[in-house]
Amino acid sequence: MLNAMVNGTAIPVVGLGTWTLMGEACSELVADALLLGYRHIDTAAYYKNERAVGEGLRFSGIPRDEIFVTTKVHYPDI
Repeated sequence: MLNAMVNGTAIPVVGLGTWTLMGEACSELVADALLLGYRHIDTAAYYKNERAVGEGLRFSGIPRDEIFVTTKVHYPDI
């Protein structure tokens, strides 16, 4: 299921949440999810796993322009 954004781009409604995932386990899970068809990954600076998420994106080999990465901003960082 997809949801259209204001500019008409369709983003998957369901994404892989990465809260509590760290290090190599995070990278592997992100890569595996992408290889299984996920195209939406959710993370946040607060999770402190952005590097591992990025490694998973790279390891998957899926072109970056086919993947949505959403994040959140922690209130003190605004």
